[in-house]
Amino acid sequence: MMRKTYLIIASLLISLTVRAAPNPEIIVVCYPGGSVNAKDASEAMNSMLRVVERAGQWQANSFNSLFTTKSDECRKQIAAKKPKFAITSLGLYLELRNQHNLVPVVQPRIKGRTSERYRVMVRKDKYKSLDELKGKTLGGTALEEPSFIGRIVFAGKYDPAGFFVLKPSNQAIRALRSLDKGELDAVILNEQQFAGLSSLHLATPLEAIFTSEEIPLMGVVADSATTTAKERARFGKALEGMCVDPEGKKLCDVFGIESFASVDAAVFEPMVKLWTKGK
Repeated sequence: MMRKTYLIIASLLISLTVRAAPNPEIIVVCYPGGSVNAKDASEAMNSMLRVVERAGQWQANSFNSLFTTKSDECRKQIAAKKPKFAITSLGLYLELRNQHNLVPVVQPRIKGRTSERYRVMVRKDKYKSLDELKGKTLGGTALEEPSFIGRIVFAGKYDPAGFFVLKPSNQAIRALRSLDKGELDAVILNEQQFAGLSSLHLATPLEAIFTSEEIPLMGVVADSATTTAKERARFGKALEGMCVDPEGKKLCDVFGIESFASVDAAVFEPMVKLWTKGK
């Protein structure tokens, strides 16, 4: 009798699981050059997706995620999985937007801002201008996307691969310590990395020899050919409450995000023009 009861309960659980997630949608998450631990990121993404499902009133386990810190892997996964939604860098959005019909859904807000600046850091008084760094070593996590750095950060004025000797890194701290020791000539930092500079207590003072214009942060994008405006609004609204939810906050903390904000595609038009001009 007891065995029969267990079998009945098991059958019910299996049927419930099948109903809950018959064919979960894959959310491809691309974090080029990031040092986020894959296990931490996976756990945080699971938390995020469960919050999105509750807030958007989807069935449990309607979504699943695939995380990568490699640009090439991201391109392959988006091409193979053809996700309705993805989390990408700005560079990948600009590169893939036409091929995969990508439109922005929400932006992350970090320290009250939805944009950032990039800076090229050198040892204080070592160089007077970016031009003096020709043929010199440049490190940093952002170098996972050299086309983005050249076309957007440098606004087409410098080709990173041709101008510098690139030394990509998956940890900004490691690159900065190499700069401090004189093993690198310069390091490029995004806004979050620059904000954390003072906590490193480096032996040699550093200064920014170049500061970019304001560049909008990229967050969640959708394939406009496979999603409706209503679906995109539903997904976006669910994300907007993410960081105040106890579970969703785990993801926000991993990436240093305060909240997500809905966005107008027009915000990215100046970046699209720069990207196109650089081709």
